[in-house]
Amino acid sequence: MSASAATGVFVLSLTAIPATYLFNWFIASKSAWALTAVGGLVLIFSALLSRVLVIRKPPKDPLFCVYAVFAFTSVVTLIIGLEQDGIIDGFMTVYLKEGEPYLNTAYGHVICYWDGSAHYLMYLLMVAAIAWEESYRNIGLYWVGSILMSIIVFLPGSIVGKYGTQICPAFLLNVPFICLPIWAGVRIYNQASVIQNSSVKVIQEIQKKGLLGRPLDLMFAIYLILATAFSIFRGMIVLDCPAEFCRLYVQHQEPYLKDPAAYAKIQMLIYMFYTVPYYLISLYGLLAPGCSWMPDLTLVHAGGLAQAQFSHIGASLHARTPYIYRVPQEAKMVFLSINIVYGIMPQLLAYRCIVKPEFFMKSKQDAKAE
Repeated sequence: MSASAATGVFVLSLTAIPATYLFNWFIASKSAWALTAVGGLVLIFSALLSRVLVIRKPPKDPLFCVYAVFAFTSVVTLIIGLEQDGIIDGFMTVYLKEGEPYLNTAYGHVICYWDGSAHYLMYLLMVAAIAWEESYRNIGLYWVGSILMSIIVFLPGSIVGKYGTQICPAFLLNVPFICLPIWAGVRIYNQASVIQNSSVKVIQEIQKKGLLGRPLDLMFAIYLILATAFSIFRGMIVLDCPAEFCRLYVQHQEPYLKDPAAYAKIQMLIYMFYTVPYYLISLYGLLAPGCSWMPDLTLVHAGGLAQAQFSHIGASLHARTPYIYRVPQEAKMVFLSINIVYGIMPQLLAYRCIVKPEFFMKSKQDAKAE
C-alpha cells in the first residue's frame, strides 16, 4: 500500500462535514426510523468509499476499512460537540433532538470530544501504520481499552439513566461500535509483538530483585493498593452505602456520583467490579517475575482509564451538569488532584512495562516448558 491511501482516509473523514449538514437537512421532519435508516446508509457509504481508496492494492489488514469508517464517525462526533457548544449550527441539530438526545448531557458532550480528538488521532495513526506496513499493536491495544470503556459506560448509562425513556431507533447505530472493536481487539492481540533484545543475563539479574530493590515498581504497587481501596469506596457510594463518611464525600467532593443521568454510577461500578480485579492481578505481576501478559494488560487498562477519567472529570465540572451535582468550588483542587493521579498512574505503569519489560519476560526455560 502507498501512503496516499492513508491520506485518502484523512480526506474521507473530512467529508463528514458536508455529509452531516446534508444529513441534518434531509432528515428534518422525518420519522425516527427514517433517521436511523439514513444514518445506517451513511455508514455503509463511507465503508464503500474506504474500500474504493484501496481497490487497486487492498491492504493485508482488513481493519483498514474499519478504522477509516471510525475516523469518519469521529469527525461526526466532533461536529456534535462543537454544535453543543454553539460554535457551529445546523449540522446535527435534528439528530441530537430526535436521534440520541442523551448526547446533550455533560457526559455525552465530553465523550464526543474524546472520540473526535483522541480516537480520531489513533485511527489516523493506525491507518498510516497499515499503509506503511508497520506494527501498530501497542496503539491498537490502547485504543481497544479506550473505546470499550466508552461503550460499556455510555450505552448502559443511556438506558438506565433518566434518558432511558427517550431511547430511539437511532440507538441501534451504536451496534457496530460494540461488535467491531471486539473483533478488532482479537486481531490486534494476535499480531506479533515487538521483541525486546535483552540478554538472558540482564533478564535474570533484574528478575532476582525483589520489590524493595525496584523503587519504581514499589511506587506502582502502592498506587495499585490505594487505587483498589478508592475504587471500592466509590463503588460503595453509588450503591447507596449509608456510612456517614460516604455521605460527606458525596456532599463535599463528588456530588456528580449521584447524578440521575447514571453515567457516573455505571463508571464507578465498572471501576469496582472490573478494574479492582485488574489492580490485584497487576500487583501480582509486579511481585512475580515472568508475567509476560503485563505489558498488554496495562496498555488496555491505560486506554480505558484515560477515556474514563477524561469523561468523568469533564462531566463533573461541566456546565450541562445540574449545579447541585457539580464539584463544589472549594473542592475542585482536591477533586482534580485525586482524579488526575488516578488517571495518569495507569499511563505511567503501561509506559514502564513497554519500555523496560525485562522483569515480565519469560526465561528460555519457561518458554520451552510452555
